[in-house]
Amino acid sequence: MTETTPGSEAPPVFLTVGTGEDARPIAVRARPASPDNAGPGLIWLGGFMSDMGGTKARAVDQWAVDHGRACVRFDYSGHGESPGPFTDGTIGRWLAEAEAIFAQCCQGPQVVIGSSMGGWIALLLARTLAARAGGRDGAWLAGLVLVAPAPDFTEELMWKNLPQDVKDTLVRDGLWHRPSHYAEGPYPITLNLITEARNHLVLGSSIQVGCPVRILQGVQDPDVPWQHAFALTSRLPADDVVLTLVQDGDHRLSRPQDIARMLAAIAEVSASPSSADHS
Repeated sequence: MTETTPGSEAPPVFLTVGTGEDARPIAVRARPASPDNAGPGLIWLGGFMSDMGGTKARAVDQWAVDHGRACVRFDYSGHGESPGPFTDGTIGRWLAEAEAIFAQCCQGPQVVIGSSMGGWIALLLARTLAARAGGRDGAWLAGLVLVAPAPDFTEELMWKNLPQDVKDTLVRDGLWHRPSHYAEGPYPITLNLITEARNHLVLGSSIQVGCPVRILQGVQDPDVPWQHAFALTSRLPADDVVLTLVQDGDHRLSRPQDIARMLAAIAEVSASPSSADHS
């Protein structure tokens, strides 16, 4: 697999999402399909404090090149090449950006690949699209590929596990800097991120996504326990949902063998009958 070297990509296009004072530019890289390729396009939804230049995102893009597929990658506001304060971000705000990019940049069947927080965004996007099924032209879902998905992480994996003194800090100051082993500095966590996310929790009821789902989860993941993936599968329809546990896998799942599993999952859902038929 050939990787694009850092800095060799063309500059992104910036699309405006929101209106008035809420308008913000979102960095997008959209690759068209080959003229003779009718396979589903791909859209990448990255994780919390991640960007479209990461190893998995670039691997998805390269797979699209190799197979003549359309591919869309973008950075949420406050991430990567999209400007704006990260602390303005919420699940609802980033979901609105994903919905806007999907509507503006995608056409026909699409496989959505969501990593970590992007898995949560992908489920919310899928639920919205499934509710519109039957009366929508343009783009629709052929499948979901979720890598270490973290639905409801702000509540189930963060807030419920925070010490009381940290909760007190968040309530008092509206901000807490969470140590991270994925970055040089801590992650800024706002109280608004946690409280606004309660409008988008999905694990409390059935999640209707209307397409095949493949989930990859590392058993050694220190951030999203494998039990969380089981909780998610119990909320998805029973048909055509496959959970793969990687016994020695961590949260990133970005080793060559992990990338291969992700790409195989993309190929598998791309071959599903739903990838061609829009019911």
